[in-house]
Amino acid sequence: MGLIECKEISKSFGEKVALDKVSVDIPKGKIFGLLGPNGAGKTTLIRIINRITIPGSGEVLFDGRPITQDDVEKIGYLPEERGLYRKMEVGDQAMYLAQLKGMSANDARRELKWWFVRFGIQDWWKKKVEELSKGMAQKLQFITTVVHKPALMILDEPFSGFDPVNAELVRQEILRLNAEGATIILSTHNMESVEELCDSITLLNKSKTVITGKVDDIRRRHGNNNIELIYTGDQAVTDAEGTFKVLSDEDNAGRHTAVLTLGEGVSTNDALGALLKEGLAINSFKELIPRMNDIFIKLVTEEE
Repeated sequence: MGLIECKEISKSFGEKVALDKVSVDIPKGKIFGLLGPNGAGKTTLIRIINRITIPGSGEVLFDGRPITQDDVEKIGYLPEERGLYRKMEVGDQAMYLAQLKGMSANDARRELKWWFVRFGIQDWWKKKVEELSKGMAQKLQFITTVVHKPALMILDEPFSGFDPVNAELVRQEILRLNAEGATIILSTHNMESVEELCDSITLLNKSKTVITGKVDDIRRRHGNNNIELIYTGDQAVTDAEGTFKVLSDEDNAGRHTAVLTLGEGVSTNDALGALLKEGLAINSFKELIPRMNDIFIKLVTEEE
């Protein structure tokens, strides 16, 4: 049973169908990727989970029961559309948002001070929000999303606007929070982050589910049964009838990089055994698994 279960969620805005019988199961204690091109329905689904929007039909379960407003207190939501009160002092803004999530003033101040030091913005407590750079403001919003230690964190494009150093800082914090037990929904167009962080994903397109499952399973399922072989020597690899065909073989001063495609039903062990019989000096032998970025483009393009 997932921490969040969305069952047959549909939602329309006038004639526009935003979600069409979408079902999503978000495992407890995992990082779950919610993917899709712009307009696919991701934000609508996130707003329904947060009870900002009511579904037209279907239901959302939180820990096995219909979600309530009290459950929303256990959610930390970082929306893609950032928003802070620009004229407030940074510390006052953070305290206000933390207390909205039920923290006492003392607990909020203690936890926020800890986070400010961790993110290197401790000197900004008395500054005005409007004085913050975009990256500093992003840090503040991330902190106020997670400071109350929610059971579920929904992060919509959390790396947007960050330089590589601060993006890595946030990435490490996401991993740490997850390791401490938080369930995280990550909505992003950054497929490298999906591969690095997410255990499983759902891809939406045109208001419907296109694919769902574990990231590793999806990548392997969309592979084309190709192998990269690196070997040395003057002897060139040749087709092994019924086992593999050589698609390419580049020779760089005796160091070869070849791509083989396996026959139907042929395992990687079968192919490796055939190569060893050839007497090749093998340096590397690995399955070529497609990247999530390529799978995303392929599936969305096919839908188009």
